Amino acid sequence: MTDDLVSQVKDVLTVDSREFQARVEEDAEVIKRELAEGTFDNPQAIIGFEYEFYAVDAETKALARVPRRLLSLIGFEKELGLHNAEMSTSPQPLNEYGLAAQEAEVKARLSAAEERTFSEGMRLVSDGLWTIPPEGETATGYLTDSVDDGGVRVASNMSDSVRYHAMANATDTAGMELDAPHVSLSAETVMPESLITSIQPHYQVPHARDLPAYFRYAIRIAAPLLALGVNSPFFPPDLYDDAPPDDIVDEAWMENRIGVFESVLNGGDPGKVRLPEDVESVEEVIDDIAADRTMVPMPVAGSARFDDEFAHFRLKHGTYWRWVRPVFGGATRSDANARIEFRPIAAQPTVRDSIAFQAAFAGLLESTFRREHPVRHLDWIVARDNFYAAMRDGLDAELYWITNDGKETTDAEELFADLFAHAKDGLQARGLSDEEAAKYLWPLRQRARHGVTPAGWKKREVRERLADGATFEDAITGMQRTYIDRQKETLLEGSFADWA
Repeated sequence: MTDDLVSQVKDVLTVDSREFQARVEEDAEVIKRELAEGTFDNPQAIIGFEYEFYAVDAETKALARVPRRLLSLIGFEKELGLHNAEMSTSPQPLNEYGLAAQEAEVKARLSAAEERTFSEGMRLVSDGLWTIPPEGETATGYLTDSVDDGGVRVASNMSDSVRYHAMANATDTAGMELDAPHVSLSAETVMPESLITSIQPHYQVPHARDLPAYFRYAIRIAAPLLALGVNSPFFPPDLYDDAPPDDIVDEAWMENRIGVFESVLNGGDPGKVRLPEDVESVEEVIDDIAADRTMVPMPVAGSARFDDEFAHFRLKHGTYWRWVRPVFGGATRSDANARIEFRPIAAQPTVRDSIAFQAAFAGLLESTFRREHPVRHLDWIVARDNFYAAMRDGLDAELYWITNDGKETTDAEELFADLFAHAKDGLQARGLSDEEAAKYLWPLRQRARHGVTPAGWKKREVRERLADGATFEDAITGMQRTYIDRQKETLLEGSFADWA
């Protein structure tokens, strides 16, 4: 870390949090005034996508640090760890051409990035949680190495972002304990959060006043979509306690990514990262974000962007860590939007699987809202319990649901039949043909039909290696290398169904 960056972090840590909060509350009133004027309304639903990756050595499949110059060359953004890279798609209308454009943009940018990274001896991996540390290093060391630089705790493998390092030195996040079955890890910074990567579909609601209703549906579909997308049952082997390998595999949560994010970033506030509660009005949404605990009250520089009229609010929103998150933004007044960011899904084995989640999420919000689906009456506590059951057990979880005809059920076949019917209906309502809608949803239907998820595939691979006499470490690394090799063959043209 440069002396200049250390100095900037120190400046951030001395910002008056009360003055910052006062500006956030002023910004909240700006948003409310714009809402009253209809600025955030747009009759055409819009979709967007964020996609996170980690880099590995192309030959050994071990985690690799991405040179910062390389990130800028491939048009990706830096994330928390030096091994991370993120892309964001251009917003598109939710219709046949918009979804096709989203998929084409991801493939085009990823293909170009792969070409460039491979020439550097690297590959970008789409996965929920990495398990092979850099060559010659341990995961424990990579995630916890830090130094004190003039009173600032600097994580050795964290990106050179003032925000990230300020967050790592905030009182409420200084020191953490990872919480997962048979795993022990303590750290003085938030660097262990860089274990995980995700995809994040966005859905812009046509009328901002309706956001609470869409939000209610998004919370209730979170569990079944999470159950379909689980992809992080294992940690790097050196993070595990001394326990029988079979016990570790049997008791591993199917989506450890959820637990990592919560245990690392909740700090002294167990409600910071969580499934959000229902809201009654869009004003309540804004007030909830404004009232959330401030992590890094950084100085804010203005610009000509429309949403810089509420720049302090936007900055605070960056640490409003909810698994379903409302967003208010827009570079210009005509681009202004109120949208829902869906955060529970880990990065997936292929692009087609990733876009399938984007299509399913958008289609479900379209249909459930328009048809006033009765699952809106599912108690929030049940929706929350569903979510964490899906995190632990994936498709084996007992999830409570209310079908379109009002029937309460825990039958997975009935739940997913109803879920896919409405996802398809929502896509068709936006102009997709029966065949086009079915094509986008097919990878997820296959998972539900056969009861196979990426996490389940990983557990099977590890069990088979253990049965053949491999050590626990070799079973994990062997599985991971096979995952990366399979992905190389199918990432751009294929789906996880080809593996299973």
